[in-house]
Amino acid sequence: MYRTWLKNQGIPDHEFDGRPVIGICNTWSELTPCNAHFREFAEYIKRGVYEAGGFPLEFPIMSMGEPLMKPTAMLFRNLASMDAEETIRANPLDGVVIIGGCDKTTPSALMGAASVDLPTIVVSGGPMLNGKFRGKDIGSGTDIWKFSEEVRAGKMSNADFREAEGCMSRSNGHCMTMGTASSMAVLVEALGISLSGNAAIPAPDSRRKVLCHESGRRIVDMVKEDQKISDVITKAAMINAIVVNAAVGGSTNIILHLLAIAGRIGIDITLEDFDTYGSSIPLLVNLMPSGNYLMEDFYYAGGLPVVLKELENHINLDLPTVTGKTHRQNVKDAECYEREVIASIEDPLKENAGIVVLKGNLAENGAVIKPSAVKVKKLMKHRGPAVVFENIEDMHMRIDDPDLKIDEHSIIVLKNVGPKGFPGMPEVGNTPLPKKLLEKGITDMIRISDGRMSGTAYGTVILHVSPEAAVGGTLALVQNGDLIHVDVDQRKLELLVDDKELETRRSKWKSEEKLYDRGYVRMYQEHVNQAHLGADLDTLVGRSGKEVSRDGF
Repeated sequence: MYRTWLKNQGIPDHEFDGRPVIGICNTWSELTPCNAHFREFAEYIKRGVYEAGGFPLEFPIMSMGEPLMKPTAMLFRNLASMDAEETIRANPLDGVVIIGGCDKTTPSALMGAASVDLPTIVVSGGPMLNGKFRGKDIGSGTDIWKFSEEVRAGKMSNADFREAEGCMSRSNGHCMTMGTASSMAVLVEALGISLSGNAAIPAPDSRRKVLCHESGRRIVDMVKEDQKISDVITKAAMINAIVVNAAVGGSTNIILHLLAIAGRIGIDITLEDFDTYGSSIPLLVNLMPSGNYLMEDFYYAGGLPVVLKELENHINLDLPTVTGKTHRQNVKDAECYEREVIASIEDPLKENAGIVVLKGNLAENGAVIKPSAVKVKKLMKHRGPAVVFENIEDMHMRIDDPDLKIDEHSIIVLKNVGPKGFPGMPEVGNTPLPKKLLEKGITDMIRISDGRMSGTAYGTVILHVSPEAAVGGTLALVQNGDLIHVDVDQRKLELLVDDKELETRRSKWKSEEKLYDRGYVRMYQEHVNQAHLGADLDTLVGRSGKEVSRDGF
């Protein structure tokens, strides 16, 4: 019965001999520009699978294109993870190769695969080549934010802006800055769930195709060895990933994705662990937005194996990886070819560069800030009056109003952009600075929200405030003119309003949450966890396992 229909694809009878069946989980879509080259990569993976004696079957899952999806791609991360989980569980697969690239495609597929816990290996799609604009390298995302502010300040024409766009995106691949896509590529290598060297090879480089081929070969052996995701991604591996994310200046979005993956496997990782293990780690990788270079330069300098080797006294290099070897064995011959791009642990680019978790009455469950992306360091200890925007529409309507009462000492507060409130927690935390302040030469201000920030963005931006405004967190009670105290060194985020006044405000507060009445979005709003838990659905936490006992035939 099962063989009959597969034979309509020209598969000979001798291949149904019990060899390992390898699913190739492909997040390809023309609606996801970062992943538009994945069909070719799948063919190279298949070559490796066949060569090692396996039987490859490619399948699609929902793909999320960060620039195109509304209201935000993050809303659909959990849905795509369900797609991956149920496709893997429902079909007779022995092992899985995930091809991921654009921001949410890698974590969603890995979350779904982790719930099933088959032997799995991740292949990243690779970054674009460096952008080139009028004799200078430019980076996707990071320079978009910079150029857009220059246009608003009258320093750059729209024609030049549009020309720069084409110069920035000149090859296949995902953002070549250390944004979320690059950070996830780094993280899967640091977790040990990809082959060594996976993170940085540019998408158009032929060595990326070789890595696809080798990944196809290796997954067949992993099936024979029964090396499952849970054998590789352990708590110790998660701690390694937290440390590495700090050292490379990785995205704050990694917090949400690692917490969600840990929840699927059953690993006890908390928001506070990102501060405990990561905040004291120095910055070693000089990539935008925390530095000056791009992923292509990172690869030529030696890539992530060099960083892992530099961190040997801060991470556990003796953990297993999907290569069949430990990290220590994988990186023993790694060598740095450009110290401008990858610094040594003895002479880092910045000290204490990892993500910091802030707490206080404004964020009882925590909020996060990325010190390596802060441009005006004095803002990391600051007290200023709040300028409040109740939602994203309010912000867009008033941010450039010449009569807006705001100066460089103010603290911008954006509400109702959290998991439930938006819904989906969009990347709007790095709110634009008012035009009148840009014209004065102001380049950074403190911004606080329950939303996220693109991994390519920068500034003194406090994110992921939990509990969010829509569920009645203290953020919902902030009013214009309230003093807010921020002290990153002391991990403080305080609204300087007395408890009695806050209780009075709370008694009058009404949620602005926009409730949806059907489909997945309604389910999402009813079941999504808060940011400090990874914003997964509460019904998806934990493993489903690979066994399906009932059969409809």
